[in-house]
Order: sequence, then structure tokens, then C-alpha cells
Amino acid sequence: MRWWSVANFVSNAGTWMQLTVQNLLVLQITGSAAATGLSMSVQAAPALLMSVLGGAAVDRWPRKLTAAVSQAALAVIAFTTATLVALDRLDMTTLMVLAAVTGTVATVDNPACALLGNDLVPAEDVPSAIGVGALVFNAGRLAGAALAGVTVGFLGTAAAYFANGLSFLFVTAVIPFLRPAAGAVRQVTGRAARRSKSEMSVREGLAFFARRPRLLALAGVTGISAVFGRNYGLTLAVLVTGPLAGGAGAFGTVSTVLAAGGIVGAVLGARLRRPSVRLVGALAASGALLQIVAGLSPSLAVLLVLVLPMAVVESVSDTAGTAVLQTDPPAHLRGRVLGVWGSVGTVWSLGGPPALGLLMELAGARGALIVGGVIIAASLAAGHLLHRRGTLATSVALPSKDTVPQPALQTAA
Repeated sequence: MRWWSVANFVSNAGTWMQLTVQNLLVLQITGSAAATGLSMSVQAAPALLMSVLGGAAVDRWPRKLTAAVSQAALAVIAFTTATLVALDRLDMTTLMVLAAVTGTVATVDNPACALLGNDLVPAEDVPSAIGVGALVFNAGRLAGAALAGVTVGFLGTAAAYFANGLSFLFVTAVIPFLRPAAGAVRQVTGRAARRSKSEMSVREGLAFFARRPRLLALAGVTGISAVFGRNYGLTLAVLVTGPLAGGAGAFGTVSTVLAAGGIVGAVLGARLRRPSVRLVGALAASGALLQIVAGLSPSLAVLLVLVLPMAVVESVSDTAGTAVLQTDPPAHLRGRVLGVWGSVGTVWSLGGPPALGLLMELAGARGALIVGGVIIAASLAAGHLLHRRGTLATSVALPSKDTVPQPALQTAA
């Protein structure tokens, strides 16, 4: 697990270095901010339709081999891009194609690497392992963003892509030496995992997700929070530079506090032993209330005080939700469930920012934070009341043991 964490840190740093440089590269080629957003959407779009197939592949193929091959493929894409940049042969069309291929490979790589990390610890320690993964992700994100500026300044844009390719190769080299921990949940492979056709395998994952109330509730909580909250890079940027009259430096300070809060939240999330959807909902409601208060902030100082707990709550909520998602399904379905989640999450990531942008156009930055927080809190409260009413109705409808014959009770159970 230590080796896997080091490999993930290196890989995340390389990935964020490339993502940072890619936005600058698109601006250099086109001079258009819209084109920058389009390149990000093109890379994310394959997950919308292909994540379910990628998850099925992860369930059907040996996990270590799948992760190693996908990491090697991402390395090849990064090296190809680096070569084209160095030779000044990269145009916008080629960059979009490479971004789409990267997004396609990621539909297999993301669930494979996520579940491979779970294999390295006993089953009861999976929530903690997910928390460690979140901590490594946030640390790699900070390191990658910082290294991007240094690398481009001294070595050029191509060097950032080349460094990312090396980070993928490092992960590929580490994977063969990983060994499952005693007590870890074992993946079902071989003939049993390939007993059905791909289409049936995908349908099985979709059907399980649709029939599982916990996963549907988790999707609802996460979706409403993703659309009307969480996009603090957008809402807080407008709030700081607009109503609070701060500059780019002020928003940089806010971003730093957000990143620090994410790391603190990941550390706290790693201590979770029994995460639940109820906990995710409670954290989402707390985040919504903090968001409302942030929208009313009279000064930058007050906002900075609120930003840290907002980031902590978001990070712990993400860790708890991921733990539920990766431990609730049976082992042979976890890849497919993660695939379904990838498709659903892509809808939020593609639709959330435009919806929030429209809300800011209508209500301003303060209004968007306040209205979004109210929508999240009201939706969660309504869902909780409906759940309680359904639970009470079910308990009233169930007959008692005194009036039901024992054989019938055993059959129902």
C-alpha cells in the first residue's frame, strides 16, 4: 500500500501538471477560452457513454493486468503529445483526438486503479485506504500545479507531457510487485467472470445500481451537491473578484485555503470506519449551510474563515461517498457499478458548471451561493422526510409474528 500510494502521488502530480499545461497550450494554439473548455469536455465526454463498458472490462479481466496496460497506454499518449509539441506539429484537431483517446482509456483505468488499491488492505480497512487515496490525490494536485509552472518556465511545454508519461511508466513498473493483503476482498476472474457476454455484464451492473436504494440515494445527494454547490473554483472566483473587490492574488489565497482544507478533510476521512449515505447527506447539508453563509460574507477575511470548513466537509463527504460506492456492491460487480457511477458523474461535471453559470447570471455570485445552498438543503430535507415516511409505512404494513405462520415468515425472509 505504501508503494501504491507513492506511485499514485507521482501519477497524480504528472496528470495535474499535464492538465495545467494543456489549458495553456490550447490558449496558445487558438487564443480562445471557449476552445479550452471544449478540450476539457472532449476528454470527459467518453466517460458519459463508455464508463459502463470500462467497468465491465475491469470486472472481467485481471485487475493488475488491466491497470498496467491502461497506465502504459496513457504513457504512450503523453509521449506522443510531447513529441508533437516539441516538433511544433500539434494542431487543435490532433490535440482533441488525443484528449478523446485519453478519456476513453481513463474509463478503464480509473475503476481498475481504484479497486486495485482496495485489494492491498483487509476488507475492514478499505474506507481508510480510500481516505489515504484522497489525501494522495490532493497532495499530487498541489504538487502538479506547482511543478507545471516551473517545468514550462525552464524546460518548455513538451517537458510537462514527457514528465507525465514517465509518471505513468512508474506506476506500470510498480503494479507487478503489488500483492493482495490477507483478508482483502478477492476479485473473481477466469471462466466465472466471463460466463456472460459483455452486453449482459453491463446490464447486470445497471440493474444492480437501479435496484439499490443506497446507491440511488447516494447519486441523488452527490448530484444535487455537484450542480448547485462544490464548484467553488467558479462561484468563489466571481465572488472574490466581484462583490468583495479582490484581485487574482486574493482568489489565489482562497484557492490555497481550499486545497489545504481538502487535505485536512482527506486525513479525517481516512479515519472513517463505517461510512454511510446518511453521513454523506449530513455532510452535504452542512456544506450547503456553510455555502449560504459564505454568500453573505461581508469581507474577504470572513470568507477565508468559512472556506476552510467548506473544503473539509466536501473532502470528508467525497471520501465517505466513495467508500460506500466501492464497498456496497458485491466484489464481482464493483467495476460495473463504478462504471455506472462514472457515466452519471460525467453528466454532473458537464452540466453543473453551465447551470451554475446561468444561475450566477440571473442572481449574481452571492445569489448563486445562497440559492444553491437553499436548494441543496431543501432537497436533502425533503428526501429525508420521504425516506422516513416510506420506512414508517413499510413498518406499519408488515404483519406481526403473532399473525403470520412461521413457514410463510421464513419464506419471506
